[in-house]
Amino acid sequence: MRARALAAAAALLGGAGLLWATSPAPRAKAPAVPQRIVSINLCADQLVLALADREQIAGLTKNATDVEMSGEAAKAAGIPLLSNSAEQILAIEPDLIVGMPASRSAALRALPRQDYPLLDLATANTLDEIYTSIRETAAAVGHPERGSALIARMQGELAGLPKPGKGRVAAYYQRRGYMTGTGTLIDELMGRVGLVNLAGKLGKPPLSQLSLEEMVAAEPDFLIVESATDVVTDQGSEMLHHPAIKDIPRISIPQAWTVCGSPAYTQAARSMTAQIARIDGDRP
Repeated sequence: MRARALAAAAALLGGAGLLWATSPAPRAKAPAVPQRIVSINLCADQLVLALADREQIAGLTKNATDVEMSGEAAKAAGIPLLSNSAEQILAIEPDLIVGMPASRSAALRALPRQDYPLLDLATANTLDEIYTSIRETAAAVGHPERGSALIARMQGELAGLPKPGKGRVAAYYQRRGYMTGTGTLIDELMGRVGLVNLAGKLGKPPLSQLSLEEMVAAEPDFLIVESATDVVTDQGSEMLHHPAIKDIPRISIPQAWTVCGSPAYTQAARSMTAQIARIDGDRP
């Protein structure tokens, strides 16, 4: 019943996208600068780490310190990691909970009171959407000026970035033959550096599987791979080293830069640009 009341009564307050869930208890009022912030989403972790003071952060997800998953993993060291447990959140008594979206969390629905201030963030699959998430998070954690400064820095890092792809075709090829399609962050990054997504040319959905035979027949100019698969560690990564595709030039980037819409977007774009230029320079 309370969950239904939450869904019916949640209201968007101001440009920061801050939501208060209602219950029979009085509404909680978030302080201008929250002091016990909890993130319940990996992507939210990275934004909170980039924009809040360390002392403000009371809890992050269990993947926040994973260098293969988070572009802000180094900053998360020493901060309590949560297992999406209602009991852990209740013990912290947070004055801001951040998620994508926070209001759909099963842990929150299990709490005896549901009037914690929430920041519901949308999944960011484009650069503009990343900027929106940064602005919303910065305002919610009480540091809007940091959001503006971070966006300005990212814009500077991308200013004048060339498009060495020159319309050539690339496939974001992952373990076990999964390929990422259009409408995704990696697809947006491909366009940023001048590449065309093979998945779009083949009419594939956002996530599909392509066999080695199909990949060979498609003849992409580049394969984009996660740097963790640069060496064979298991059967999932082994197929990416099959002789049939070993001569397709590789662009290797950490998954942590692309799994979320985060400030790491600029690192991914600049690295892809540099690798394409190096590949072209090495060709006869």
